Amino acid sequence: MIGTTEQHETLQQHLTRMYGEAAATDVLPRLVELIESYSTKIPEPKRTGWDETDIVLITYADQIYGPDKKPLAILKDFLVHHGYQHLLNTVHLLPFFPYTSDDGFSVVDYYQVDPNSGTWDDLHSLAEEFNLAFDMVANHCSQKCQWFQKYLQGEKPYDEYFIDVDPSTDLSQVVRPRALPLLSPYESSTGKKHVWTTFSADQVDLNYGSPEVLLAMTDVLLFYVQNGARVVRLDAIAFLWKTIGTSCLHLNETHEAVKLWRTVTEMVAPHVLLLTETNVPHAENISYFGLADEAHMVYQFSLPPLLLDAYLNEDASTLSQWMESLYDIPTGTTYFNFTASHDGIGVRPLEGLVSQERLDKLVHATQARGGLVGMRTMPDGSQKPYELNITYVDALGEPEGFGPEHHAVRFLASQAIMLAMKGIPGIYFHSLVGTQNHLGGVEESGIPRRINRRKYERLELENQISQHETLQNRIFHGYQNLIAKRIEQSAFHPDGPSEVFHTGNKAIFGFKRTSPDRSQTILVLANLTDKLQGLPLSNPKLQPLTYDLISDQYVVESHGITLDPYQIVWLTEPDE
Repeated sequence: MIGTTEQHETLQQHLTRMYGEAAATDVLPRLVELIESYSTKIPEPKRTGWDETDIVLITYADQIYGPDKKPLAILKDFLVHHGYQHLLNTVHLLPFFPYTSDDGFSVVDYYQVDPNSGTWDDLHSLAEEFNLAFDMVANHCSQKCQWFQKYLQGEKPYDEYFIDVDPSTDLSQVVRPRALPLLSPYESSTGKKHVWTTFSADQVDLNYGSPEVLLAMTDVLLFYVQNGARVVRLDAIAFLWKTIGTSCLHLNETHEAVKLWRTVTEMVAPHVLLLTETNVPHAENISYFGLADEAHMVYQFSLPPLLLDAYLNEDASTLSQWMESLYDIPTGTTYFNFTASHDGIGVRPLEGLVSQERLDKLVHATQARGGLVGMRTMPDGSQKPYELNITYVDALGEPEGFGPEHHAVRFLASQAIMLAMKGIPGIYFHSLVGTQNHLGGVEESGIPRRINRRKYERLELENQISQHETLQNRIFHGYQNLIAKRIEQSAFHPDGPSEVFHTGNKAIFGFKRTSPDRSQTILVLANLTDKLQGLPLSNPKLQPLTYDLISDQYVVESHGITLDPYQIVWLTEPDE
């Protein structure tokens, strides 16, 4: 029997809370049989746990293309050619399955690699150099998925897989992420059906009220683990369970599903890490830690907009206050820190953190830098900003234009803050190579998010990052230097303590990191302005921290430091 008696009892409890005792008793043997069928198929992990060397690259499988190989093979060649197998230990591939829209997030077949990107052999080859993270698009599938097509034909068990709702039903309490209809009409063998579609008519929500769906998606999860996933990202997980008359967001049954998947992976693959994607206010976001029985990691969704807010206002106070709230999390969990992703910069995570005036300033600043603003529909029919569509590189630029040197310095400083924070850093490919707004992609597709989803021809990309002293060149090589320094510091271990350092100067953001064994301390100081900023360091405990790891220089003199415009330092005690 796979798993312990206690784990089987835990599975029973999860199922009971979701479906009731009778249904749970019927479903449990099938779930255990499914788990046992994978027990001999899981590959030996290359690593367990986490440490300061954990850095994740977020990328599309077809991010780089060329004439001679499939994109997955070219991606591996590019990363290895530039030595990233020694800098990044995990590659998160955004959905690489056959799809019909949303650049992969409308999955047609959960078990196949999109032939336009490559094959399972290409993916396994990538796994020879890197750990892998897979996207589990758990909330919905494409309308072209065979599951939905069989649902429309009334085939069992697929007739339970989706949610048909009378369009006269009051759904006003449902939280909406986009300004699109919640129900979409489809013709079926029994007439027109109005089916639940949280994100778009091409992304049809699965019905987790049916145990059949839970079993099917648990099989998908285990299939990903079988194929080498060290991290599984649970996409749009907050919307998973639907109960009419509620917000349909963060329902207890949704949390129970995450807990069940945690129990399942612990039974056959305890090295696997679950990462929840919930672009919501901070308190709601961290609820997915549970009591260390749900996600191992949650996205730090408040970080990208708060960091922009700090630079835009040259004011670290809100960022510092927020950071002080981060540290009381369960043992065995950590944050997934990032500044950019394939989606826009969500502004819902700013709720309760910044004033409406500061939020409006962020929106206007995005538009002034060539970005776009996505909206969501409120219960009263009004619309509010939901996300900022802009590359993080251009978000850290200036409307009147920066020289490449100053632009790169400010952008890289923002990344150095993220890399130093408590947790595991995730770097979006376009941040790594310094991509600016891809307005052509928006114009061609009509999709605002394409501004940050450019796909590169290999030679074109190599030429851009090699042109001396251009913005992309400066960012590409500067980022490599930051990563190389970061992975050597035990103070950046995800479990190492973190503490806000109050500088008394809102223009300087500061925090301390300490290694779990207390052998190293690093003081992070960032000048958020375009002016020199001085800071005394009179505390005797800080006086030995005179050496900046980023510049490889002694920068503290007479118990104080002067920071150049947008300079960031990682101060530590020099080696003897």
